[in-house]
Amino acid sequence: MDKEQYLAVYRHSLAHILAKAVIEIYGKDVQYAIGPQIEDGFYYDFVLPEGKTITEADFKAIEDRMHEILKRKEAWTRKEVSREEALQIFRDQKFKIELINDLPADEKLTVYYTGDDYADLCRGPHVENSQDLLSAAFKIHSCSMAYWRGDEHRDHMQRVYAYAYPTKDELKQHIKQIEEAKERDHKKIGAQLELFMFNETAPGMPYWLPRGWKMYKALLAYSREVQERHGYTEIAAPLINNKKLWLVSGHWAHYLNNMFIVPGMDGYTKADADIADVVENLKDGNAPKKNVKIEAGSVIYNRENMDTMAAKPMNCPNAMMTYKRKNRSYKELPIRYSEYDVLHRKEKSGQMNGLFRVQEFRQDDDHTFVMESQIKSEIADIISIADEIYKTFGVTYRAELSTRPDDYMGDIEAWNQAEADLKEILDEKYGKGGYEINEGDGAFYGPKIDLQIKDAIGREWQCGTIQLDFQLPHNFGLTYTAEDGSSKMPVVIHRAIYGSLERFIGIIIENFKGNFPFWLSPYQVGIVPIRTEHNAYAKKVADLLQANGIRTEVNYSDDNMKTKIKTFKNYKDPYILVLGDKEAAENTVSINIRGNKQLNNVPLDRFLDLCDQMVEEHSLELIDTLE
Repeated sequence: MDKEQYLAVYRHSLAHILAKAVIEIYGKDVQYAIGPQIEDGFYYDFVLPEGKTITEADFKAIEDRMHEILKRKEAWTRKEVSREEALQIFRDQKFKIELINDLPADEKLTVYYTGDDYADLCRGPHVENSQDLLSAAFKIHSCSMAYWRGDEHRDHMQRVYAYAYPTKDELKQHIKQIEEAKERDHKKIGAQLELFMFNETAPGMPYWLPRGWKMYKALLAYSREVQERHGYTEIAAPLINNKKLWLVSGHWAHYLNNMFIVPGMDGYTKADADIADVVENLKDGNAPKKNVKIEAGSVIYNRENMDTMAAKPMNCPNAMMTYKRKNRSYKELPIRYSEYDVLHRKEKSGQMNGLFRVQEFRQDDDHTFVMESQIKSEIADIISIADEIYKTFGVTYRAELSTRPDDYMGDIEAWNQAEADLKEILDEKYGKGGYEINEGDGAFYGPKIDLQIKDAIGREWQCGTIQLDFQLPHNFGLTYTAEDGSSKMPVVIHRAIYGSLERFIGIIIENFKGNFPFWLSPYQVGIVPIRTEHNAYAKKVADLLQANGIRTEVNYSDDNMKTKIKTFKNYKDPYILVLGDKEAAENTVSINIRGNKQLNNVPLDRFLDLCDQMVEEHSLELIDTLE
């Protein structure tokens, strides 16, 4: 077996050991469901007998029992059984019975026995004997609530998670990385730096606070500046659109469960009326199944008057409509429409996670309309943009090609051609074998290239995407007049580099641990007048910096100097200027760098040059010397 296959067998086998340990500790009435291996270990879902629960205080006892079970060196036995035999073996296990009954009639059922007293329904493979796991390096790290089969209306379960690696050193290194990630948690740092907040009145929809919004705008400005150099034009479009648009685009059929529906209410008057019945009928996002009479207005509400809208989860259809507004010539192509509109996607509450998984966000979207002959050069240019932007943030990336999914739309020959084009581009850029292929993971309208960036502690994040689309132009009837006078259909390239700006900001908060590069910092300079009589000079310095586009904040209060410095240090302002008699007299500044290193008596114009240089170069590092 290769390493990944070995890890899968190793971790999945340990999941069985975990289940056996929990049953031995909490009794035969434990209901055990599923226990798959995952990226860094495994988990198992349980329903414990009434009155019992697993807490962090129990983790060590469970781990100790797992080690004890492994020392028994019990044989693992695989047995093929009939459906009737399986139902008898698991007669007291409701979740196993449901799984068995849901399997196809011709499914081969296998049961794995660990010793004589524990059986699990499983395809395997597994180890042959528990002694193969004696050197196992594992650690239970958390326990959370889960729903049976992910359905919030089904049984509530306890999910026990564990890390698992072949050696203790690998486990120790992973735990160290996890602890480092906790220190970098963007939710914690975001609160400390007052960048953003969430409120229950808008689940998964961040409030951007003044400091965070300054950084957000800096990201937008940088993206716009790069795209301007590459010939992009920016558009903005409505945030809600009629259902008809989403039917044409295919989102209504493929993405409805993730869309926020805005039911139309044309056809009745609300004035002084009790509209509870109407609201009840609209809960499913569709028109009422019957007419509703509103007494106060004596207006009949008809299904035919319903004008259902939806908040847009994607910008694609709006770009199609923008292109379609007039006749096009081959001479105009490529046409590049960048767009930063607000998007909304409905997520389950358990899936939302700070800025990483939200219900409202913006993307650095682009939809480029090209002739087939322009695909290769256009994607090469997009990759050059990705190279530039990711380098600015000091991150590397790798490419993945995702191919045709089962629910694809359109002609299979067009798909084959699109995939062949993308492979050729990737082969030339990264070499054959220099990228991964994810079979069946493309969008429903076309294959795509995903760009996975690596952060400061080695974690990978999918941010950029380049998607080739032969379907939406067809759906919307897009055309252009070719050089020979014939009418042809353009190809659309969907493209994002940051991806979701919210998610990207979460990533860079953790990557930089809140110590952002100068050009990106919410406030780039904090100014501390030592005493109130130095406020006038502080204002002069602030006015000069702000006039040159440097984001500056000043503390004019009568607090002592150390308190003022500490405030700006806690906000991680890159430079803190301390101004007193000497600085005012000589037109200089004394610089505290991130609250640590000190530079004294720096000419004010020299400091301004340093600031301009870091902004212009989008420097990753702060200039901390005058040499």
